[in-house]
Amino acid sequence: MFVCQRTHKPTPANCCSILPLSSDSSVISAILFTTAKAVSSNEPFTLYWREYWNLEEFMAALIDAINVKRKTLFELENTPFYCLEAEVNTPTARGGQTLVRLKMRNLLTNAVFEKTFKASDKFKEPDLQSVPASYLYSDSDGSHFLDQETYETLTLTDEMVGNALDFLIEGALIQLRKYNGNPIGLQLPLFVELDVAYTEPGLRGDSSSGSVTKSARLETGLEIRVPLFIKEGEKVKVSTENREFAGRA
Repeated sequence: MFVCQRTHKPTPANCCSILPLSSDSSVISAILFTTAKAVSSNEPFTLYWREYWNLEEFMAALIDAINVKRKTLFELENTPFYCLEAEVNTPTARGGQTLVRLKMRNLLTNAVFEKTFKASDKFKEPDLQSVPASYLYSDSDGSHFLDQETYETLTLTDEMVGNALDFLIEGALIQLRKYNGNPIGLQLPLFVELDVAYTEPGLRGDSSSGSVTKSARLETGLEIRVPLFIKEGEKVKVSTENREFAGRA
């Protein structure tokens, strides 16, 4: 419970500060009781509140749709989203509404879709955090990671991991994303370094596209195109965004 304290007799017009009764309080209320008791006009009195709201929802900052840009994180219908693209459409007709079209990724399901909002629509900032974690292994229960801060083993479903296993080897360090304290997915680095498990000799390269490349299978099973000079056993740098060769490691 929270309390309000003033140093004079309360009236309907009085305002008061919100003070938590304990450090782990997580709610505030909206409607105060109609009675309060004060020994004298110079002593503080206490007003107890009811009709509780969630404090985190009350304090959360709001984001205007028109201010959402690429890579912005926001919450819609109790779901966290990541903005991939944002396009503002300004009306030419007088009195028309400015609209914002967002291409967004659902961070719980990884589904990508587009939706149009009014410029004045507002979103909450999601309760998201990223913690360092290392990849352990995968089995029928999911993929298991070790939280580097708490040393707790966290398990993510195949849906949460997506295609990230194409870039992960045992012990690989990544950022594990949590929503409201629960693991929901991974944040890969822009580039990873992986060994070439198999590739044919350079003499058999394919130059039909105008660039001389050949196929290579990496230690995770991911197959990419690499230059002819790359040999089996070499370590290469791979982009996690476009899944392409980015140079020798």
